[in-house]
Amino acid sequence: MALEVHAQTRKLQGTGASRRLRNGGKVPGIIYGGKKEAVNIELDHNALYHALRNEKFHASILELTLDGTKEQVLMRAVNMHPFKVQVQHIDFQRVTPDQKIHVRVPLHFTGADVSPAVKLSSALVSHTMNELNVRCLPADLPEFIEVDLSQITVGHSIHVRDLKLPQGVEAILRPKENPSVASAQIPRAAIAEEEAAAAAAALVSTAAADVPAAKQKAPEAGGDKKDDKGGKK
Repeated sequence: MALEVHAQTRKLQGTGASRRLRNGGKVPGIIYGGKKEAVNIELDHNALYHALRNEKFHASILELTLDGTKEQVLMRAVNMHPFKVQVQHIDFQRVTPDQKIHVRVPLHFTGADVSPAVKLSSALVSHTMNELNVRCLPADLPEFIEVDLSQITVGHSIHVRDLKLPQGVEAILRPKENPSVASAQIPRAAIAEEEAAAAAAALVSTAAADVPAAKQKAPEAGGDKKDDKGGKK
């Protein structure tokens, strides 16, 4: 079920009007695209702010109701205040069922804890991408793309072209482009600790090899003694 957004047509324009809207708990915005003209809109700030905290809101087809009329849209841009918890402006783009769209879809990583890299080598799996730019029809747009890390090994990476994308979805890449999505490496601190331990063990071994052999023990006291003439006392 599509997420819903409610808006009204914004009649007053300009910086002063937008400031008054924000002071009144509203957010100025715009809807553009499709075969219709762009429309300036206003939305309730609190409802919009809470909707923006939902990951799905950023990469899903939304059902926007404008003055009682429903339209399908994508959220294209949002401006936040630099230090206040306030949405400054938001842009929506209309979508049509037969026209492909370009969207950045979030990546969800699974299986790292059972991978050989983690279970056998205690490696650290790093995510080098958190979202992927894809092209598809609106009906094929996924909420997220899953990245299976269960087979990753130390020193290896998973790349975009390794991903299993949903039917009808294609990654937007240049012909020879294939960026890394995740990689598994032993943490530097662990490597340094292991090298230090090996160096210490080698030093102990070398020092042991350099110790001279023990001298033979002198005869113990208490044995037979000879007098000056060679006889026994």
